Amino acid sequence: MELLQVDIKRAGYSKDKPVIQAVNFSISKGDLVGLIGPNGAGKSTTIKAILGLLPDVEGEILFGGEHKNYAYIPEQPVFYDELTLWEHLELAAAAYELPKTQFEARAEELLKLFRLQPVKHQLPTSFSKGMQQKVMLILGFLIQPDVFIVDEPFVGLDPRATKDFLALIDMARKQGSGVLMSTHVLDTAEKICNSFVLIASGKSVATGSLAQIRAQSGLPQASLFDCFDQLLGDEE
Repeated sequence: MELLQVDIKRAGYSKDKPVIQAVNFSISKGDLVGLIGPNGAGKSTTIKAILGLLPDVEGEILFGGEHKNYAYIPEQPVFYDELTLWEHLELAAAAYELPKTQFEARAEELLKLFRLQPVKHQLPTSFSKGMQQKVMLILGFLIQPDVFIVDEPFVGLDPRATKDFLALIDMARKQGSGVLMSTHVLDTAEKICNSFVLIASGKSVATGSLAQIRAQSGLPQASLFDCFDQLLGDEE
């Protein structure tokens, strides 16, 4: 079952200056799709288009699945200055309309996993970058959405937190969610993603599994990094 279909003909911040064009891919149950590309290629703009945050989008973006919903985990953490970590979780639970007992059990489980229980009544604005990123992951994983949209999740995470995050992603996929993950960490993406969307100069230049990306790049035994480099060279 397709959980997300993306067919963006053009999108940007004004009609006369499209940032991305011809970006097409889909995500099905259990998929982990890596959205990769150089800085300025259009990855963040693609995510904003999917989330409905751009003023100018021509194309079609369809969410499927049982609930037709998603959880977005941004690269840059966003917090309310006067709310504690626990109060942020309570606010998210209210927005998701989670029953109190379900919310509390899930929140405590995630706080324990990321070792943030001792600071749950402190202000996350005072946390380190890595701790703030963990909070954003906890907020995103409070529910089991059809689709997770994750932007550069590894920034600031220590190895143990990275392992915990990947375990959560794996569990969510086994439960039927799909994941779109934008990342620069190509060696990790190669190991965990089952397909890829390579964006360069505002358009998708290659999509598919690693084997398909290798075929499109003409490098049948290459790493994702080498395919990435070859395909970007073809665009220049």
